[in-house]
Amino acid sequence: MVNLDSDLLRTFVAVAEAGSVTDGAARIHRSQSATSLQIKRLESILGQPVFKRHGRGVVLSDAGRLLLPVAHEVTTRLDVALQDISQTVVTGNLRIGVPDDHGRAKLAQIIAAFTRHHPQVELEVTCALSTGFPDAIDKGSLDLAVYEVESPEPHEELLFEDPTCWVSSAHREFSVDETLPVAVFDHACWWRDAAIASLEHRAKPYRIVYSSQSVAGVIAAVEAGIAVGLLGRSSLHAGLSIVGETLGFSRTSTSKLVMAAAGSQETGPLDAMKTAIRSAFLTKI
Repeated sequence: MVNLDSDLLRTFVAVAEAGSVTDGAARIHRSQSATSLQIKRLESILGQPVFKRHGRGVVLSDAGRLLLPVAHEVTTRLDVALQDISQTVVTGNLRIGVPDDHGRAKLAQIIAAFTRHHPQVELEVTCALSTGFPDAIDKGSLDLAVYEVESPEPHEELLFEDPTCWVSSAHREFSVDETLPVAVFDHACWWRDAAIASLEHRAKPYRIVYSSQSVAGVIAAVEAGIAVGLLGRSSLHAGLSIVGETLGFSRTSTSKLVMAAAGSQETGPLDAMKTAIRSAFLTKI
């Protein structure tokens, strides 16, 4: 009977996160040829490819997209089990940044999972609008951060994809011909830029009637019926209606939630926190 080996899954995850066989091999300290052989072995077991060639790198195939969350979960559980059994003590301090919209749903889960296994690590957590997180990582004021982008860079690990859509209150209708009232973020960030670009492409009159620093604030304005707003599908609930096509909007971008760290160190508190964050975002937001 043929089984999936955890070592093959680790290699697959490394290549998927790096976006190329060469960079994935470097992450797991293997040669490119050995990494390629492991990917071929995995594909032989599955009976179909897990990657497709894309420029100088690779992207996930349909089978690869199905396998990735499973591979993350399996390798994460094995790592946690090893730490529990070997009683490896991780010490130090860690500064992390989590966006307030996703942080409220996930932060408790992440901290609980981390501190349960690493109680001697001192955590400093920033839960806020994530606009400044990439700069904080570059300057070294954060060790690890989760934030949203339109297109991840090679050093940014993709955690979650959230399609965006224009929404309004389920109890308020807007006309395609009226000057459209809009709620947006009040800082220069990916969400505000995406909303303005979509409005300009629509080429119809609009006016910004409400600004907020948070997703909760934009949702409040939309729920109140005073404006439409660009939100992720993960933020929708029964009181909101998707109105993009009705109001003449073209398809909008997908938000990519990514994780990035300062430097390239993969040991101690940083590596342990990455594991906790991956585990939290394996479940649906």
